[in-house]
Amino acid sequence: MEQHIAQLLYRYQCVTVPGFGAFLTEIQPAQLVESTNTFYPPKKVLSFNGHLKNNDGLLANHIAQAEKIAYEIAVQNISKEVSLWKNALLNQQNIVLNCIGTLHLNASGTLNFEASSQVNFHTSSFGLNSYVSPLVKREVIGEIPESVEIEPIALVPETTSSSRNSYLKYAAVFILALTAAGSIGYKMYDTKMDEEMRMVQTEVQKDVQNKIQEATFFIENPLPNVTLTVKEDKKPYHIVAGAFSNEANAQKKLGMLKAKGFNGKILERNKYGLVPVLYGSYSTYAESQLALKEIHKTENKEAWLLIKD
Repeated sequence: MEQHIAQLLYRYQCVTVPGFGAFLTEIQPAQLVESTNTFYPPKKVLSFNGHLKNNDGLLANHIAQAEKIAYEIAVQNISKEVSLWKNALLNQQNIVLNCIGTLHLNASGTLNFEASSQVNFHTSSFGLNSYVSPLVKREVIGEIPESVEIEPIALVPETTSSSRNSYLKYAAVFILALTAAGSIGYKMYDTKMDEEMRMVQTEVQKDVQNKIQEATFFIENPLPNVTLTVKEDKKPYHIVAGAFSNEANAQKKLGMLKAKGFNGKILERNKYGLVPVLYGSYSTYAESQLALKEIHKTENKEAWLLIKD
């Protein structure tokens, strides 16, 4: 039976094993663990709820179709398997469900479930594994100074020859003059280049503006009208008050529910010839569980959850 449960977990949020409990899935987005630079794809987190035991027909119908047996026989096979599971738990044995997880009783007699990490039931993440990214090293480039100061050259004249002293003076004056001229020339050249670049940019902008004003836009093949269709908000989670073979009895039950303030309705007759009467329908599993808990407490302990689009 674990194989059939695993197949259904890919497509449904809740797979109930009648008389035992339900396996629930919740989508968890992709994660990044910064301490290890590890990326994890989106996945379905699997849990177990031992309070959801009513037969919603999902598992039995799937087994009947897969094994090509009658629905009633599939229900009987499930009941036999559940009996084996319960006996194993009472004998302090673990129930290991391949690709799903392990069930066992703790010291206080509470049923615990440990989900398996081998399978990701999120179909959009098929084939995706965790990925460890190498550390990215970024090189910090320092700012380049705008100008470089040139240290002055100290000339020490010789005292032994007056002519050499005069020569060194002229050489020092020449070097200082050359340095000053080079600095002034560079600044003049830089200023001139800035002016020329501004003139070119101005001319280009004028030319672009003129071409935009002169341009004529024409669409040869206009797009067809688009019709938007608003999808109806689906509420696939239904709380069933009862199922009747007589439609008149179903209508009578519906009237009683509406008189109590429930937003009840009647579904079409199912393949077993019964007409389900609903307390209400809900968009999310969490909403349906809150409502079902309240109905069990105040109205009907036999009410059960039906998942149907």
